[in-house]
Amino acid sequence: MNLSTLVERNAAFEADKAAIHFEGTTLTYGALVGRIEQAARALKARLGVERGDRIAILSLNRPDYLVLLYACARLGAILVPLNWRLAIAEQLFILSDAGIKVLVLEPAFERLLPTLAEQLPSATIIGFDFDPVGGSKWCELLEEARGDDRNAYVDLSCPLLIVYTSGTTGRPKGAVLRQEALLWNGVMSRHMHGLGPSDHILSVLPLFHVGGLNILTTPALHYGATVTLHGRFTPEATLAAFERDQPTLTVLVPATIQALAGHPGWPMVNVSSLKAISTGSTMVPRHVIKQLAERGVTVLQVYGSTETSPIALYTRRGGDLTRDGSTGLPGLCCEVAIMNDAGDRLPPGTAGEIAVRGPNLFCEYWNNQHATREVLRNGWYYTGDVGRHDADGYFWVLDRKKNMIISGGENIYPAEVERVLTGHPDVAECAVIGRPDPRWDEVPVAYVVKQPGARIEADLLIAFVKAQLAGFKAPREIIFTDGLPKTELGKIQHFKLKELDARTSSQI
Repeated sequence: MNLSTLVERNAAFEADKAAIHFEGTTLTYGALVGRIEQAARALKARLGVERGDRIAILSLNRPDYLVLLYACARLGAILVPLNWRLAIAEQLFILSDAGIKVLVLEPAFERLLPTLAEQLPSATIIGFDFDPVGGSKWCELLEEARGDDRNAYVDLSCPLLIVYTSGTTGRPKGAVLRQEALLWNGVMSRHMHGLGPSDHILSVLPLFHVGGLNILTTPALHYGATVTLHGRFTPEATLAAFERDQPTLTVLVPATIQALAGHPGWPMVNVSSLKAISTGSTMVPRHVIKQLAERGVTVLQVYGSTETSPIALYTRRGGDLTRDGSTGLPGLCCEVAIMNDAGDRLPPGTAGEIAVRGPNLFCEYWNNQHATREVLRNGWYYTGDVGRHDADGYFWVLDRKKNMIISGGENIYPAEVERVLTGHPDVAECAVIGRPDPRWDEVPVAYVVKQPGARIEADLLIAFVKAQLAGFKAPREIIFTDGLPKTELGKIQHFKLKELDARTSSQI
């Protein structure tokens, strides 16, 4: 058995059931399985792909993204999703580090080809919707493929994905996820969402991230649901899909939720079909949850990372959603603990590093044993995030361990200060970082984006924080800015702000 077997079994039960809707076309489960078989046959018979070979994809979301994933599962090959927002040099590093055999890409990314031909001449290039020089066209490759569509010794223990994490410093690391990690991740998604064959998933986040790929999209195909796939997120297309397609579940990050809630069409759009919207990736501000709650939409929170496939903690549909700021309980198939630096479990209410153990974990960083040993210890994955849990086992994520500010011997978690700041009606978003200080070692400073038309002054914001938190946690300075550096999924990049702050403060 391999992961594609789940799609095959769904096709056996309901071959004519819609699996994927995309830009006016529909792939039934029967047609999806047929296309997976074609793709596996083309990769093996035409391109010589064997178990363990790496296949990279550089593309916006499209059904063949998922076809490639399951074709790799059938062959025991490994898919390497490329972030299309990266610079060419960054993409080339990943392609070289992963030692890819095949690259499949859209014509929009054709600019990569001359450099690729020079630096990775042995890689075979396949074009979606175009015929690359020296390569092949995807649809023609599928039509002409003959022969075997399976490799020997392929099962759920085979690696399936290498997903490169953006990281905060240095080169990205490729987290290797086995097929079984996605299987167990899907079991937890089903438990979290009450997911079943009658559900209709709207998938708008990029599939090159495990959030877009694995929180709902692949679990939906494992349990016979229907997926409506968008090439990329836009507020207009998402709002239109709520009206037209009547999805029951979707995943959005706080940045995309705010883009929807700020759109003129949001107050009128029909969201009655939505059982829930799941969100995570970064701190979820209270006002974001409130904007959805005002429309009667249930908000589920999920916590995890690339290394956890990503589901690790979550609030469950029908479960207790009353604990303010909690990201929920450990998932059905994994353990989560709060650890100190010695690797000892900490009691309820004590802050420490979040660690995860279970079959949903990655097995290693590709070609990076040192980085693997740093975070995988005694079966636990040490996330680098700081959190706490209560006596009932509910968890709160406080901040990244590396973001923690130590001021005069006191620990300050920027996310705690950020929650207070974003509670002010004039603050759209913010980030708190530590600035070196000769007396206190570090002091907190805040970069703040105002709401449109807001005229709040810095001293009033500092007083607002002091009214709710200890004085040493309040920012020593507020810097108003038009925007904050973020990752593709809306995570604020504190390390970039620290670099900016170091440059600007040294010039004063």
